[in-house]
Amino acid sequence: MSRVAEIVSVITALGLTAGIAAAQDAEIGKTLYDDYCAACHGAGAQGDGDMANLMTIPAPNLTLLANNNDGEFPMLQVLHIIDGRTGVRAHGGAMPVFGKVFASSEMGPANPYGSVLEVRGRVLSLAMYLESLQK
Repeated sequence: MSRVAEIVSVITALGLTAGIAAAQDAEIGKTLYDDYCAACHGAGAQGDGDMANLMTIPAPNLTLLANNNDGEFPMLQVLHIIDGRTGVRAHGGAMPVFGKVFASSEMGPANPYGSVLEVRGRVLSLAMYLESLQK
């Protein structure tokens, strides 16, 4: 069973599929990529974005993540890089930590957990989009 299938199975068991299903929509992942990643990694995720020539450390080609990992997409590693649990140096400092960027401080009846589920849904959507780009 793939890691994504395991994640979906756990979410289903918890009864949270309705809210998470929308977060996993491929269009959400693409939109997040276009808004937050394409400037450095390029529209095609090949490391050739408009900002790439300004970076001291080249932006990696994100379409080769599975190829560089014995043919298996490193989902957990990608999730940790996106949300900031694993530091990545770029342009002289850390890659932007999107776990913080995606966070909302709003809590209330519609969002009793703060933004934890929303952040995780966005990070997962972005990672799933990157998985769909693998060559």
